[in-house]
Amino acid sequence: QVQLVESGGGLVQAGDSLRLSCVASGRTFNNYAMGWIRQAPGKERELVGATIGSGKSTYSPYPMKGRFTISRDNAKNTVYLQMNSLKPEDTAVYYCAAAKSLQNIVILTPDYWGQGTQVTVSS
Repeated sequence: QVQLVESGGGLVQAGDSLRLSCVASGRTFNNYAMGWIRQAPGKERELVGATIGSGKSTYSPYPMKGRFTISRDNAKNTVYLQMNSLKPEDTAVYYCAAAKSLQNIVILTPDYWGQGTQVTVSS
């Protein structure tokens, strides 16, 4: 069982930056691919970024490339999402996700979900 706890969300203005953190329980953190998935009101869930267990490879969908960066610190059991140049359309609940397979995160079916953290970007 893996428990995920996100932090770092909040209310910011367009153009600001924000860093989300997700701490995972357990001793086998580096065995899991990690990712961030967001859901805006009335919209489908959307992958924001994902990284393999070692952190040496990451994946970001095209709309997030250049603005969002996912990283992880396996010594701290933590995955981060650095968000720059935030836009009002980035407003959503951001969920941390863990899975044995990176593919399961990419197709939005991770093994574990965090409780979510709200990010609101005002114009």
